[in-house]
Amino acid sequence: MRVVHLFVIVVFSLLLPDLPARAQNAPLLERWLGIGARQKPAPPLAPLLALDDAIRLALANNTDIRFDRSQIEFAQNSLHRAHGPFDPLVTSSFADSRSKTPAITQTQGAAIPDQLVQTTVIGFAETFQTGTNFQTSFNAGKLSDNNSQDLVNPSISTRLQFTVTQPLLRNFGLFPNRAPILIAQRNLKQARASFQGEVNDIILRAVGNYWSVVLTRESLVVQRKSLEEAQKSYDHDKKALSLGALPPLDIYRSESQVASRRVGVIQAEYSLKQAEDQFRQIIGADLDLATRVLDLELTDQPEPFGDLPNTDIATALAHAIANRPELEAARQQLAGDELSIRLAHNSLKPDLELSGFYSGNGVAGHQFDTATPPNLISITGISDSFGQSFHFTYPAYGASLSLSLPVKNHAAEANLADAVVGRRRDQYQERRTTQNITLEVTNAVHALEEAKLTMEAAKVAVNLARESLHADERKYELGAEPVFFVLDAQTQLAQAELNLIQAQISFQIAVAQVDHATGDLLEHHHVKIVEPTK
Repeated sequence: MRVVHLFVIVVFSLLLPDLPARAQNAPLLERWLGIGARQKPAPPLAPLLALDDAIRLALANNTDIRFDRSQIEFAQNSLHRAHGPFDPLVTSSFADSRSKTPAITQTQGAAIPDQLVQTTVIGFAETFQTGTNFQTSFNAGKLSDNNSQDLVNPSISTRLQFTVTQPLLRNFGLFPNRAPILIAQRNLKQARASFQGEVNDIILRAVGNYWSVVLTRESLVVQRKSLEEAQKSYDHDKKALSLGALPPLDIYRSESQVASRRVGVIQAEYSLKQAEDQFRQIIGADLDLATRVLDLELTDQPEPFGDLPNTDIATALAHAIANRPELEAARQQLAGDELSIRLAHNSLKPDLELSGFYSGNGVAGHQFDTATPPNLISITGISDSFGQSFHFTYPAYGASLSLSLPVKNHAAEANLADAVVGRRRDQYQERRTTQNITLEVTNAVHALEEAKLTMEAAKVAVNLARESLHADERKYELGAEPVFFVLDAQTQLAQAELNLIQAQISFQIAVAQVDHATGDLLEHHHVKIVEPTK
């Protein structure tokens, strides 16, 4: 008795909890590969494995999915990084120095000049998406020395300054400054489309591997049935030989068929094992030894039911052009190329900047007086100096216009040429993608039509082979013909049954290939990719 119900349990209870990182990433992955309203939840306790269950396991556990998903995370990080030039920046510094030097002139006011300098600087800077750069800084300095000629000692000076710089040619306006953000947004859309295409491919692989297991399983059933029929003929011949109704040399034909068909059964058994191993890999069931040894019980039957789907190439192509994520990725790439070209043109412009500043200065201190405590002198000086700076009692202002005009800008010209070449290359890439999709759609539709016709013909062939076998068995029992015709009819029936199973599996795969070619595979299996909740 098969214990397949343990298979799904182990996949979710051993593979995911075994690794903490994997357990933490699983909810995020499920949100990326969110289940639509029409999709049933994955059955962790289901005793059998249907095709949709296998697809959900593949999306939850497949290793390739985890690799492919990282491209979206990298694109998101790049978009976040593109906002970096507009991040506000706060800076601060403090410096303290004391120096003693021998005097060389009388104007130094002391035999050994002793000077203490303390400086504090606080700054703020931010660049806006118009290219405007705004900076403000506050400087406070304290100077104390033993110079007898100083009018104010110690002295405290402060300065509050605002500076605005605006590019007028290069980097002027919103576009050249926002272009890296816009390009990163296009790259993110392209990464999402590419990821959707890769999910589409993985689902198709899961479908193909699922039906491959079903095909080898049904082939094994046919081979075993054929072996049983050959064994019955051999047993019948042995009895006839023991009764003297069969020449001794005629027994070897049926005995040879038994041996030959036993070889076919052995080969079919190991083909099934290989197909199951590939299927376990696609659904992530090969990550644990305890899971790998469990039997598989796939419930979907290869024979289609209901009306068979009909589609024409024109309709399928229209769906593919509208839905294929590869084309959306190509369109986003071309849109990013256009932005890169415009940005490269901006780099060729001269660098003309207009800058202006406005500042307030303050100086305060105290004349030397031994009766006044030093702390009081400092507090009073700082207050007076701050007041002068913030009230702009002693203002300073100015403006400047700077122009940088390169005579030859080889780097910018090469960047523009690269952008143009890149756009032309991506245009051809889009055309090649369209051609490949057109060919894929055409081949898929033709394969579906062929599979339907082949399946109908195979059903007729099985019925005829079965009737032929019954007729030959009846003739053999009546002694009208030798066992050779019976064995040949058995072989013909087994081959016809194998052909029918192959035709049915080919039909199922052809349906999936049409859905894949037209971009409807995710919708057909109710899979939806959604944004993660942060």
